[in-house]
Amino acid sequence: MDRFRAMKAFIAVADAGSLSAASRRMGTPLANISRLLSQLERQLDCVLIERTTRRMALTAAGRDYLDACRHVIETLEASENRIAGQSEELVGAIAITAPVSFGRLQILPLVTEFLCIHPHLDVRLLLTDRNIDLVEEDIDVAVRIGDLRDSGLLAKRVGSLRLVACASPRLLKSRAILSAPSDLADRPCITFSGLTQGGSRWVFKSKRHGRKAVRVHPRLDVNTAEAAVDAAISGVGIARVLSYQAEAAIQSGRLAPLLQHFEDTPIPIHLVYRATRSDIPRVRRFVEFAAARLRQRHPSRAT
Repeated sequence: MDRFRAMKAFIAVADAGSLSAASRRMGTPLANISRLLSQLERQLDCVLIERTTRRMALTAAGRDYLDACRHVIETLEASENRIAGQSEELVGAIAITAPVSFGRLQILPLVTEFLCIHPHLDVRLLLTDRNIDLVEEDIDVAVRIGDLRDSGLLAKRVGSLRLVACASPRLLKSRAILSAPSDLADRPCITFSGLTQGGSRWVFKSKRHGRKAVRVHPRLDVNTAEAAVDAAISGVGIARVLSYQAEAAIQSGRLAPLLQHFEDTPIPIHLVYRATRSDIPRVRRFVEFAAARLRQRHPSRAT
């Protein structure tokens, strides 16, 4: 039995939740995955995963052994990559995750540039607005927007964003000038349910004016920033999104920013990654590369 391959198969089954999903993830025939898992259990003389026709679940021994397998494999891969890293050429694969909109607009261009520089490197890019578990999803680097929770991960701050209220010039011409957040109460607004402070209660924060909360009228509620921006451009109402999401429309004059003096609190951007992956050359080099690009584009603002 190839113990190393069997351990990797066991991890894949535990993470994916089924033999077939692990087979797809590893690019290995289903029969091979099943055989490796059975061989591993015979070698250990215990059941690692309870299997029925309807579900699979780790046993207590399986949970303990899973942690040990992860540690062994990550340590071995880190050692191998340190040796390989003595060469300038990067090889292997990196798994990266980022929020959908930010990932498409900001991270995907960085990834494609990095791939052009390193032709023997592969990347798996997972765009999701869900904060996924890096270990369970086997992710090397994650982009996080907003304050971080204490997770035991390494983090590198790479810039900041801010929230911005904006509307089409045509809509603004037909209304009185907004002078404070409270003026939004009787204006048509577009609420974005995916925003951290979304919904019909908008909270503005600034050093000079402090915290101002207002209950707005959601003439339209959407679940993506792109939809909110498009609707604002069409004149439906005032939208409030992250600065990068409205950047192109503001620069082109299709939207105008509002109440900027009431909203200058920075929202941090971090790259987070596991300590066990930090010594892998391809991971370390991508983090350095992405951090430099993102800091140029999103310089941190003082709080």
